[in-house]
Amino acid sequence: MTNTIDDITQDSDVIFLIGSNPEEAHPVLGMQIRKAVENGTRLIVVDPRDIKLTKHADIHLKLKPGTNVALINGIIHVIIEEGLYDEKFISERSEGDGFEELKELVKDYTPEKVSKICHVDSGDLISAAKMYAKAGAAPIIYCLGVTEHSTGTEGVMSLSNMAMVCGKLGRPGCGVNPIRGQNNVQGACDMGALPTDFPGYQKVANPDVLAKFEKAWGTKLNPNVGTKATECFPKMISGDIKGLFIFGEDPMRTDPDTNHVIKALTSLDFLVVDELFMTETAKYADVILPGRSYAEKEGTFSNTERRVQRVRKAVEIAGDTKPDTWIFTEIMNRMGYDQPHLTPAQIMDEIASVTPSFAGISHERLDSEEVAGRGLQWPCTAPDHPGTPIMHVGKFSRGLGHYNIAGYKESVEMPDEEYPFILMTGRILEHYNACAMTDKTPGINEIANSSFIEINTKDALKLGISDGDKVKVSSRRAQIESTARVSDKTSEGETWMPFHFQDGNSNWLTIAALDSIAKAPEYKVCAINIKRA
Repeated sequence: MTNTIDDITQDSDVIFLIGSNPEEAHPVLGMQIRKAVENGTRLIVVDPRDIKLTKHADIHLKLKPGTNVALINGIIHVIIEEGLYDEKFISERSEGDGFEELKELVKDYTPEKVSKICHVDSGDLISAAKMYAKAGAAPIIYCLGVTEHSTGTEGVMSLSNMAMVCGKLGRPGCGVNPIRGQNNVQGACDMGALPTDFPGYQKVANPDVLAKFEKAWGTKLNPNVGTKATECFPKMISGDIKGLFIFGEDPMRTDPDTNHVIKALTSLDFLVVDELFMTETAKYADVILPGRSYAEKEGTFSNTERRVQRVRKAVEIAGDTKPDTWIFTEIMNRMGYDQPHLTPAQIMDEIASVTPSFAGISHERLDSEEVAGRGLQWPCTAPDHPGTPIMHVGKFSRGLGHYNIAGYKESVEMPDEEYPFILMTGRILEHYNACAMTDKTPGINEIANSSFIEINTKDALKLGISDGDKVKVSSRRAQIESTARVSDKTSEGETWMPFHFQDGNSNWLTIAALDSIAKAPEYKVCAINIKRA
């Protein structure tokens, strides 16, 4: 996030919420957004479903799934046509040629055209554009409903264009704010869990960066960019990847096209899984290493607002489990790279020594009275640096802001006669992702413990399906059974399922199409058929 949670929920005039259902997927933040609205903040919701927050919204743009880029380009079109863009910010803080190119692109995205593509009211589109542009402070908040598309990265870039055109970056109550999908996703990315990056987003492709890390780590490093996680599965099938170490992931439940995942995992010569529980993926492992939970280890997590916070060991458990860092260090040692076993505090000191944005962060400082309980937000560049609540104040790290020009492209798999419905997937309040932990709780399972699919009332009538009926749901990849929930939460021709439940996991159906840049799967759009079981 460019800003803080308190900042965007307490200091904003308008919240632009797109592709996110925070009251269910991020309930603490969802509650804060609802409170902000109750205190007078206006709310624009962009979502294909009627989520709970739409009841509190001034405008709900109930767009067709997969059309985010067209919608945002349409909003920018209105902002420019109405003269609501921030000329001073554009001229002083952004690349002028890029703005002219963007202006040319969005000229074609008239409210009438966007209305047809996105299935939204053109008047609502114009009102939303004016409300956002005229607001003194307005954050953009987004989540996986923007990123989990074959054009997901372009959707994020379009949102950045929109914020920059209105000068709503580097200011309180503004910014472009992704809500991270899981605990410490931010921290994992910060620490170089990307094949393109070393810690702190220092690029593998930069020879100076490579030389720095070779010197710090005392070894020769591979100068080539690696393979993104979702690209590993085809390489397992082709034999390019023969061994895999999976650490705290359950792709058998969470990755698209489960048959494709099974084929990939069974193609491996050797699979190691480091886990807390016997997950569906762990059942395929040659070796299972017993993992430790957050309560059994020391270290830090970085939350969605870049806040680095201490995690302290709270419990001891029986058995011979080892900390993650011990496991990784031992593997390095046994593969011939001699490494000492460092404490979590020593590892944090090493991170600070090679990562400029973390240079001022240490366990000692995080444990001190100065920051205890609140942590530090990176960039934190020196031991006396207070951290950075709002990014891009005064200037961007790259200098002038860059506009990324992207036109609308359809999703990879669209409905047809054989598979006439769009399927979207997501989470519900009661359960979390693969249910590795939440389905161990009897009270939660009493509330929600089985698969369902949301179907529009008119579609259900045509199909002869009533609320609560068992249905067969099929795609080009698989068929599952589920239970129909009939309502108008989704539009005609559109359906929605959670991916938590093994009795009818939607990921048997989803398509393994990937975003061309980030390689995130297109979980939010695939074509299905529905029949009464």
